[in-house]
Amino acid sequence: MKKIVLIGGNGTIGSVLKNGLRNEYEVIVCDKQEQTDESGYLQLDATNYEELYENIPLDADVLINLLATETDEHVEDIEQFDKMTEVFFKAGYYLLDVATKRNIPRVIIASSNHVTDGYEKDGESLLGRKINVQDYPYSKGLYGILKLASENVGRLFSDEKEVSVINLRIASVPKDEVEDIEENDRLVHTLLSREDVVNLFEAAIEADVKFGTYYGVSDNPGAPWDTSNAKKELGFKSEQNSKDIMEKS
Repeated sequence: MKKIVLIGGNGTIGSVLKNGLRNEYEVIVCDKQEQTDESGYLQLDATNYEELYENIPLDADVLINLLATETDEHVEDIEQFDKMTEVFFKAGYYLLDVATKRNIPRVIIASSNHVTDGYEKDGESLLGRKINVQDYPYSKGLYGILKLASENVGRLFSDEKEVSVINLRIASVPKDEVEDIEENDRLVHTLLSREDVVNLFEAAIEADVKFGTYYGVSDNPGAPWDTSNAKKELGFKSEQNSKDIMEKS
């Protein structure tokens, strides 16, 4: 059974993956928040290199980078810039370096659709076609720029080291699918359902790919991003979209 380590695993996506993957894999959640009432949990600060290096399980098969921090503005003040750079760029570099030194064969980076959010408005592509991974990155804010930087560092490590890196540009994963879709029309197009979150990451765990970048969105009506390479190269299948969820509600 493969050991999957979720770095920054206390968030919404981490919770979905913890529950969705544990029947097929050994799942370890790592986060800086203190948590003493759950097995398979490691408290560590991924922005501290020594702490990360010493505590990552040596027998891990896959590290999944889910690190996040709050951001509200397209252009942030210097204090928030420093914090975001530390979480999204430095810690991401640390994870890749630790993976190579600990001989962990794969790192999956939870990137974001915001890498190209300049091409999308209200859940619709502004290009007259679906946005694909060949489109030149166009981010409207610092968050998307730093996510792109983490993708590029992943490419560097994949080229130079014996590690496989997969970037997943995640769409929208709300805390409450039905309620949030009802309140936000954009989610009708941009949802990555909980079922498909698990499908996407499981496909990325198992795929025979050295490096790749993929959009992760369910097969929603009018989804703005192209997932054809995720389906072809990873074997991703969307099994529940926004229409399915609303029909069942």
